Amino acid sequence: QVQLVESGGGLVQAGRSVRLSCLSSKSILSASAMGWYRQAPGKQRELVASITSADSTYYVDSVKGRFTISRDNAKNTLYLQMNSLKPEDTAVYYCNAAFSGDINRYWGQGTQVTVSS
Repeated sequence: QVQLVESGGGLVQAGRSVRLSCLSSKSILSASAMGWYRQAPGKQRELVASITSADSTYYVDSVKGRFTISRDNAKNTLYLQMNSLKPEDTAVYYCNAAFSGDINRYWGQGTQVTVSS
């Protein structure tokens, strides 16, 4: 069983930056894809950004140019650098990972990001 543990959330003013981290209990060298999702109150969970083993990235339109996803294989950690935060970025952010040869997808417990105006 793989465990993903997010950290780095909190309360931040609009326009400021936050970096989220997701530490994996399994080497992410074997992760075929990893991503960050978010869920705001009353809304569906949405994919914010993802990165493949080939470092191909995807961003939802609303965060392009502001958020950057990256991975540090040596630290088994996925990051989400969030700049120029807006109140509409307020949500619980979840880390997700899929590993080669494993049909399961794994989720972290989530970390709250609240952006005040």
